[in-house]
Amino acid sequence: MRIVIAGAGYVGLANAVVLAQRHEVALVDIDAVKVEMINSGISPIADPDIPRLLQSCAGRLEAVVDHSAVYQGADFVIIATPTNYDETRGSFDTSSVEAVIWQVLAANPGVTIVIKSTVPVGFTEQQQEKVTGQGFGAHVLFSPEFLREGHAADGTIHPSRIIVGFPQGSQVGKARAEGFAQLMRDVASDGNVPIQVVAATEAEAVKLFSNTYLAMRVAFFNEMDSYAITKGLSSENIICGVCLDPRIGDGYNNPSFGYGGYCLPKDTKQLLANYQDVPSNMIAAVVEANRTRKDFISEQIIALRPGTVGIYRLTMKEGSDNYRSSSVQGIMKRIKAKGIEVIVYEPTMREEEFYHSRVVGDLAEFKRLSDLIVANRYSPDLDDVKAKVYSRDLYHRD
Repeated sequence: MRIVIAGAGYVGLANAVVLAQRHEVALVDIDAVKVEMINSGISPIADPDIPRLLQSCAGRLEAVVDHSAVYQGADFVIIATPTNYDETRGSFDTSSVEAVIWQVLAANPGVTIVIKSTVPVGFTEQQQEKVTGQGFGAHVLFSPEFLREGHAADGTIHPSRIIVGFPQGSQVGKARAEGFAQLMRDVASDGNVPIQVVAATEAEAVKLFSNTYLAMRVAFFNEMDSYAITKGLSSENIICGVCLDPRIGDGYNNPSFGYGGYCLPKDTKQLLANYQDVPSNMIAAVVEANRTRKDFISEQIIALRPGTVGIYRLTMKEGSDNYRSSSVQGIMKRIKAKGIEVIVYEPTMREEEFYHSRVVGDLAEFKRLSDLIVANRYSPDLDDVKAKVYSRDLYHRD
């Protein structure tokens, strides 16, 4: 098949290199530098599997900036462009997704379009209505991704489930959804990975509720940690005892400064916005709990009266180069507001400043200048200054 993917971020690139093991794939992105790197076999994101997969799909994957002809003749077009949460509108900014849909229709009016960008519940149905209303024969589907930052390719090869949503009442849409689900199963390592073909609104809800549940677990164990700190108890002993219950398990139980990254902050806010006419308490509490945790951690740091605080890494997870909406940024802002000097060590960053804080590129110099080192996730790089480190990372993992 010929597949075109719009957006070369974590989701788009991971899907591209995996699908290109068997199919012809074109990857469209507005970033010319990123496009050149991909065509040169260099991964623009931190992921241990993508460099190898880029080499093995040479000749079947091409990255382009100019989309004018690339959508013609495609069997599927996957949209994986960013949809950041717009605080002023109280919803995702879906403008990039909508722009791609109309670019695709101009070149290929009957194609199957699969949205993998996270969108509000009801968005796919709305787009299908617009597409049909303009006389196009294209079908718009939604297929959520459940990838881990830093391991996106592995998550595409070993998915926990494949979910595809189609506009309700469309038998052709359902058939195309089943076809796309089988396409993704065929490139997965497990030929029996569960497939769920449902209404598009239900698939959109699955994505938001899945990530909000994970955010809730993060918030729950962080509040357990806050309790232990306040009462002088061992967080590790309490968490271990709780998680030995097999109904609870030990996933997402490592205390942190709060949830962050690409998905959890924006998805929890979008789900909360979708609850405007539904009685609820828990979703709002998850969002508020994350703010409270950052306040609590900041107060703990401020109470230590450090002269200069060093922020060790802005990234959310080990092996990732993403620091968008990372929880430690909230800590930075709070302690800087108290007049405490903050410096940053982030090896993926080339800038000399981050939010008016000096970026120190040399780790030894960073350690020397810091009275207190704040690390959302601990690293062996800090072993020699362990006495200076403030972290709530109990298990040294994500």
